[in-house]
Amino acid sequence: QVQLVESGGGLVQAGGSLRLSCAASGRTFSSSYVMGWFRHAPGKEREFVAAMSSSGGSTLHADSVKGRFTISRDNAKNTVYLQMNSLKPEDTAVYYCAARRGIVVHISGAYDHWGQGTQVTVSS
Repeated sequence: QVQLVESGGGLVQAGGSLRLSCAASGRTFSSSYVMGWFRHAPGKEREFVAAMSSSGGSTLHADSVKGRFTISRDNAKNTVYLQMNSLKPEDTAVYYCAARRGIVVHISGAYDHWGQGTQVTVSS
């Protein structure tokens, strides 16, 4: 009932920037959904990156990305963004967009809908 499609990944050098986008659609989707970003690197568990409430009044950013990454959303476009600056090689991962109804949380299992992921590779 909810479809999420990520885009914007790619290969960048350390210190560079990327902006990821996640377009949401589906019969049941509304701007009341909490939207989040997670990432999964080889050999590591899926990691919370950032999340934002429907209104934007509540946000969470993982300590590892705080000050470098910023989540935002445009409800008119049903799109959430992740602006990634000062990228580091350790940011290399597949980045996933996720959605849920309710409050902002950092636990991946609390999110009901997931995109297909977009690869971000940061070279040194």
